[in-house]
Amino acid sequence: MVTWSKFPDVVAVALLTLAFASVARRAKTALSSLWLLGWLMIVLHFAAFLFLSAPDPWSLLASFVCVTALVSAGLLFMSASVPYRKQTSSLLMIVALLATHALYLAILTFAPASPWTLIPPAILLGAVPLFIAIVALPRIHHPLRWTVVCLYCALSIILLFLQAQPDIGPTLAVNALCFTVFLGCCVNFSYTYRRATAGAFITIAGFFTWASVFIVAPLVTAYFPNLHVENEVWNLPKYVVAVGMILLLLEDQIEHNKFLALHDELTGLPNRRLFQDRLLSALERARRTGSHVALMLLDLNDFKLVNDTVGHHVGDELLKHVGNLFTGRVRRSDTVARTGGDEFSIILEEPMTRADADRVGNTLAQLIDSPIELNGHTVRVGASIGIALFPDDALDAESLSIAADRRMYAGKLASRIDKSGDKPRRHFRPSAIPSPKGPEGLQPAE
Repeated sequence: MVTWSKFPDVVAVALLTLAFASVARRAKTALSSLWLLGWLMIVLHFAAFLFLSAPDPWSLLASFVCVTALVSAGLLFMSASVPYRKQTSSLLMIVALLATHALYLAILTFAPASPWTLIPPAILLGAVPLFIAIVALPRIHHPLRWTVVCLYCALSIILLFLQAQPDIGPTLAVNALCFTVFLGCCVNFSYTYRRATAGAFITIAGFFTWASVFIVAPLVTAYFPNLHVENEVWNLPKYVVAVGMILLLLEDQIEHNKFLALHDELTGLPNRRLFQDRLLSALERARRTGSHVALMLLDLNDFKLVNDTVGHHVGDELLKHVGNLFTGRVRRSDTVARTGGDEFSIILEEPMTRADADRVGNTLAQLIDSPIELNGHTVRVGASIGIALFPDDALDAESLSIAADRRMYAGKLASRIDKSGDKPRRHFRPSAIPSPKGPEGLQPAE
């Protein structure tokens, strides 16, 4: 027998899940995929409601699927929100939690006659997470991991007491199980999404309310038996969480788009737009304090040859590797940007002298000259470097860029002459070579 009165709920949550899938498809991350899988479990949870009035054993199976799908959804949400979810121990943890919950609910549903049969799975609910956390302790010592372990150790003890209660024991045990799962979701999301946004607030509040339902509903039934509360009221937190998660995905997508507007997608470094803004800010600070700013332009030699001989994927890895090398060799107050295909720009702020800038340039040139191992290939590229110093070489951003650019191309010309054997190889043009100030009359360094 099918309870068609529950069908509108199934349709509503299915449509909400489709809306969530549409938003998640644009994000397309491991996190959004786990969330989507969790909402598919919620759809299954609501669909199982349709068959709760069917004759045995179908009603028992529907009851098992209903609760197990709900708990599994909460576990997937909880697992997706931890920062170390890709670790092996995290995968073992979620698999173990899914298995132990399913085992406990299966015994509770299909073999409830003897309470002694529930003791081993109740103990496993606390013992398994504790065992995995202890084994993985040398690699992961995170507060969220131990919060989950404490929650499940407490649940294990509570279940041993509740499940032995006559008549209402199984119902109390299921409520305690669901409360723990969604309280864990609330705690994990509170830790991961520590930001003052609507999506974070709605999702965290929704999970807290969802967990509270499993305490409030039994209390209302026990102490206010004449108070009739529609089932849709208890289902409201599910919809609140769904809306909150959609908002979280949209907020993340907006932040990602903002990042891409100012950063290079391949290397994650500032792009030309952000670089120009930071250069103007650096020059303004230098004018106020009477200090120096060095602008360094670096162009990789033979980068096209790398793409042509070993492939563009290796060329992309080379650009990321070079970006990481440069970022690791300058101060946090300096700026490394990718301003062209194989061109990088660096702003070196105070304290900075011409000698300091030349020393940094020599260090970076030596790094790039060394052989680099990438995806089983050994590549070797040099770098042509040009340095200009504010205010000695130029008084504005455009003139400073022209001065550095001409010195860089003078170094690249020297590299090409070196390949013909006419002159000693030279990639780095010291910034000490004088250059007229302003855009007019600038000449390449000789």
